[in-house]
Amino acid sequence: MMAGRGPDVRGGEEGRAIVEFIFLGILLILPLTYLVLTLARIQAATFSASLAGREAGRAFVTATDDGEAQARARTAAQIAFQDFGFDRGTDLSISCDGSPCLRAEGVVTSTATIEVPLPLIPDFVAASVPASVSISSTHVGAVDAYVAR
Repeated sequence: MMAGRGPDVRGGEEGRAIVEFIFLGILLILPLTYLVLTLARIQAATFSASLAGREAGRAFVTATDDGEAQARARTAAQIAFQDFGFDRGTDLSISCDGSPCLRAEGVVTSTATIEVPLPLIPDFVAASVPASVSISSTHVGAVDAYVAR
């Protein structure tokens, strides 16, 4: 035996820890990144639906007649949807508690709905499991009793 040299205690595992760290890091970071992206998109849809329902209701009750009110409400909702990047999968429904809608102290309900597709879901998986989340928001607005129409 040579003086000062003992048996090799590393056992040929040089550099293995870094490979395990990178492998486990990727295994943890990829699902976490997907979760963050998905939750961010759902949160954006929540904000968009809330804003679209509220603004559509406000635009409706401040119009001068029912025909103009529908157009104003749809335009306001479309702007709110587009502000958050939702061009497809959106819907707006408006209902009144009586006829005409814009009578004094009438109540108008606007509901905005968004179908949010989950990111990176392939078509063959989407055929068997839900690949989207439906988000909706309802706003109830009252027509002012003291506005001349």
